[in-house]
Amino acid sequence: MEPLLCYPDPPPVVVEAALRHGGYDLRAVGDPEVADGMEPLAARDGWGGAVVSAAEDLAGAMAFCRHLRRREVPIVPLLLMVSATQMSELQLRDDLFDDFCVLPASREEVAARIEHLLWAAGRGGAPGIIEHGPLIVNLETYQAAVAGRVLDLTYMEYELLRFLASHPGKVFTRETLLSRVWGYEYYGGARTVDVHIRRLRAKLGEEQAHLIHTVRSVGYRFGQTAWTPSGSY
Repeated sequence: MEPLLCYPDPPPVVVEAALRHGGYDLRAVGDPEVADGMEPLAARDGWGGAVVSAAEDLAGAMAFCRHLRRREVPIVPLLLMVSATQMSELQLRDDLFDDFCVLPASREEVAARIEHLLWAAGRGGAPGIIEHGPLIVNLETYQAAVAGRVLDLTYMEYELLRFLASHPGKVFTRETLLSRVWGYEYYGGARTVDVHIRRLRAKLGEEQAHLIHTVRSVGYRFGQTAWTPSGSY
């Protein structure tokens, strides 16, 4: 997946949290010319899309969107973040963005909108569902099921399973899982991750518990594929 361009720099906390939570590679910039100069740092096919926040500076954000649209190769899809009081300013400007999200919004809503836009642009999987064999994680209903059996998961158990299942083959340390799943404001110990992993395996059942692997002295990996060090992710 190509990196996502974010404006401004630094981006709003909820935007950065949603992108990090979803495992996206983001590059924040405060000037469109800087974004053009960063192009060689992007993946081979360029930028995967853009998230632009207008909450602090509507005029600057619109100018940024206009620049992205007028490039020889426009950056799409583009998600625009606005406050409720700025809604009226979007009239006759819908050519500058592909979708918008009203702030304040939860990181889950922002992540869902980004995922849907990427899917619509042909750069993501089908929105709302993660499948691994008989395991299905429904992102819209916050439920998970194995062979049709709905799992009785707590919210954090579901969030941990959702995050791991979204990144099969990746190895994450306990500290990384704490920050990505529980959030940067969480001050609990790394043992919290071990407890939730143990509970998840028990609820997945004996036949599916192997989906969550323990990588000794490192952390945890989901799925059967060869692992990639989390430091490269």
